[in-house]
Amino acid sequence: MAEHPQAMLIRKGYDAFSRGDLDILRGAMAADATYHVPGSHPLSGDFKGRDAVIDMYRRLLEETNGTLRLEPRQILADGRGHVVALHHLTAERRGKRLEEDGCVVFRIVGDKITDLDECVVDIDEDNDFWS
Repeated sequence: MAEHPQAMLIRKGYDAFSRGDLDILRGAMAADATYHVPGSHPLSGDFKGRDAVIDMYRRLLEETNGTLRLEPRQILADGRGHVVALHHLTAERRGKRLEEDGCVVFRIVGDKITDLDECVVDIDEDNDFWS
């Protein structure tokens, strides 16, 4: 059975992120896309607008000197504009290492990502790593 087109969109996004291709990610998002990052660290909060989301991705890559890796483990699409991507994350920053499972809940309208909600396993570990 072929993968759902919305799941394929998200898989292509993970692939683009792993290559640092922010232009492909920009093209996959609606202009008013919002990314919700949990926590109380400097890179948490709501990033409103495609440019703000892309800038946040750029900062993640810079803060980790390119060590941030997201490996998609499973991508689930309901065919109604909701996709959940389960992934494994590894990153190094300022002598610290982060390795955890997480997910992003995507909302898609047409063929564009409009909303991204990130979920993490251990919010305290994330806050410590990114602070």
